Amino acid sequence: MSTLIRAALGGALVLSVSAGSAIAQDGYRLPPQDIVDIVDAAPSPFTTLSPNKRHLLLLEREGLPPISEMARPMERLAGLRLDAETNGRHGPRSIVGLSVIDLETGEETAFDTPDDAGLSGFTWSPDGSKAAFLVTTEDTIGVWVADMTNGRAREIIPEGVNAVFSALDWMNDNETLLVTLVSDDRGPRPERARVPEGPVIQDAGGYEAPVRTYQDLLGDADDAALFAWLAESQIVSVDVTARRLRPREIGEPGLYYSVDPAPGGDYLLVDELNAPFSYDVPWSRFAETTEVWTMDGALVAEIADHPIADGVPIGGVIEGRRNIEWQASDAARLIWAEALDGGDPRVETDERDSVWALDAPFDGEPVEIARFEDRYYGTTFTSEGQFGMAVEYDRDTRVLRNWLVDFAAEGAAPRLFEERSIQNSYADPGSPLTTRNGFGQSVAAVLDGQMYFTGDGASPDGDRPFLNRVDFETFETTELWRNSGENYEEVIDILSDDGSRFLTSYEDPQTPPNVYLREGDAARAITAFENPYPQLNAIRKELITYEREDGVPLSATLYLPADYEEGDTLPLLIWAYPLEYNSASDAGQVRGSQYRFSRVAGTSPRFMVTQGYALLENATMPIVGDDPETVNDTFVHQLVLSAEAAINDSVERGYGDGERVAIAGHSYGAFMTAHLLAGSDLFRAGIARSGAYNRTLTPFGFQSERRTYWEAPESYYRLSPFMHANDIDEPMLMIHGQVDNNSGTYPIQSERMFAAVKGNGGTARLVMLPYESHGYRARESVLHVLAESIDWLDTYVKPEEPVVPHVPDQGEREVE
Repeated sequence: MSTLIRAALGGALVLSVSAGSAIAQDGYRLPPQDIVDIVDAAPSPFTTLSPNKRHLLLLEREGLPPISEMARPMERLAGLRLDAETNGRHGPRSIVGLSVIDLETGEETAFDTPDDAGLSGFTWSPDGSKAAFLVTTEDTIGVWVADMTNGRAREIIPEGVNAVFSALDWMNDNETLLVTLVSDDRGPRPERARVPEGPVIQDAGGYEAPVRTYQDLLGDADDAALFAWLAESQIVSVDVTARRLRPREIGEPGLYYSVDPAPGGDYLLVDELNAPFSYDVPWSRFAETTEVWTMDGALVAEIADHPIADGVPIGGVIEGRRNIEWQASDAARLIWAEALDGGDPRVETDERDSVWALDAPFDGEPVEIARFEDRYYGTTFTSEGQFGMAVEYDRDTRVLRNWLVDFAAEGAAPRLFEERSIQNSYADPGSPLTTRNGFGQSVAAVLDGQMYFTGDGASPDGDRPFLNRVDFETFETTELWRNSGENYEEVIDILSDDGSRFLTSYEDPQTPPNVYLREGDAARAITAFENPYPQLNAIRKELITYEREDGVPLSATLYLPADYEEGDTLPLLIWAYPLEYNSASDAGQVRGSQYRFSRVAGTSPRFMVTQGYALLENATMPIVGDDPETVNDTFVHQLVLSAEAAINDSVERGYGDGERVAIAGHSYGAFMTAHLLAGSDLFRAGIARSGAYNRTLTPFGFQSERRTYWEAPESYYRLSPFMHANDIDEPMLMIHGQVDNNSGTYPIQSERMFAAVKGNGGTARLVMLPYESHGYRARESVLHVLAESIDWLDTYVKPEEPVVPHVPDQGEREVE
């Protein structure tokens, strides 16, 4: 079907050699109208509970943004994506309105906020009486505060907020906000020189400096100058209750990425980036200084001064003081961690980390609080004395330990609260519910000697969220409530000290999440959000389990069309994402729930159920091995075993025919898709979104792979679908955002994979989405992805007989 097509621009001649390439340059496409209607349905608001548990804030969401919003000019600098016009992060707005429900009266009040603006950065005052937020317009960012007591929102700072990093924080007086503003004296925006002053030069310093394949890094001196210009800010404080709002400057302008007031309100902990910057790592690994200031901006003490962190071992941490923060249970005490192994997880040692504390005025010697066998990952302080729950984690065994530590007693033995594999979901005790202490800090609540924990409640029957009471002294646990029935309900927070009165989020397959107040057996709805797409209520949904050949238990959520009748066989789409596990028992645990609301949004594979497909969503594809260094050596073999089990189970259950099957996934799921098409003949076609296919382009490890390319070149070769593109003889649709910023999934991964399949005579289609990153956000992009996916599956999977892709002969390739 060879034809000549004159391009719209420039009069170029384009030769069409197949139907696929003939439509490849069309504009944005639409899926069937019933899917368009679902995509365009208004989403339910987000909700957030005030710290005093009196008010429920409703954040009203906007539907998918148009591609024109995604196309705003973007600066890709130091691992960030910035909007130079607003001096904040780049991206479309999502929250456009605000209202509050009084939980005592049930009354809902809408706040008057600016039209045609995006709201973000919501942060509660410690007492819950107010909420501050950013208001972004076309060319600037301001600060507003919503007062829960009178239902009014007030503009605090009209413009000039610097939101490159964190821009808002409350002081513990509930009246004062700390804000970072654009510096008045930073000068005009740096202009990129037309003629460079010289080449871009980087040096290797003779030490190991393995880094991930970060994106959006600084590329030259012009990038560095622009980043410094955008990041420079002036810290100010402002009394939001004053009649005349007058921001007060604190200190001099600088490259501040964190400004944290001490719990007692007398000091500031300030983190500042230092030049020169790196071209190899993002801003989070730039040289930095951590200081304590007075509230007037005077330097009290330098706590840490770190160089560029480009030599951190893979999976390791920096040397010296790290994770420096205020102790939430003290007015002015700093805590931090220090590595005892040089920050290198490969070092054999009995103790890997230590935790230290330093009291005001920060001129004495720090006190060592505790040492840990494995890497320390932070402390959740409690409302009881100076006790905190400190977590350590062993990356090899994946064992997590949670210790109750008395930070007031030097050398006191910690008490073990929890020890389990982080992959053992059945043993997860959940997370403690929090309260605000006397300093206004969020801490784990200890009420009359009792703590309250809530979690997913994973079980062989699926997730069943719970509320448990835990004795603070003995750790004895009592279950107070557990979700049951054909619904999914999880605890938001308790409203009484004994846990008998609490808020939940309730949903079922036909009802989106709504907030309920529970007391005893009684439940009262606080919100009444309606199902935005009731036309999907009849879709069948079931959490199923099955087993693969080597005995590893598997699970998935099965969706069947509303008109499905027993005995019918359907084309099947398997959507999956592989995960690594140390044991088969942990890998086989059931996670998820068939009773959750069947949300269908974005590019969800659930849309395919409306087009007559059966869907196995989140079909488990575990990669099991007790040695994390070599577990990937059987990666492809284990993928094939899991895929075979899913297909065989579909035949046994009667809804699948074992022939009309497609595999699909996103990111690592796309990597999986390409491997299954190359390494098996189980599928008719595949859809791979935003994937990575050539592992030599991620040479310092990927996902859970810990070896470098130079340590295991054969494994990197075997684990690269690109190297086996000649074995992909089933049609593969590849979709990728043109500005994907996820580490490892450069757009070139899909471009070169497509060229490899095409060059070896395979059937493939590559769709590159303008202005889209790792996920797809614009309405035009989402609808186009759905249209492409439906057409691909309808062409190559749905027909009873396999479709042989048309390959033009030499005569058809000739130009007419």
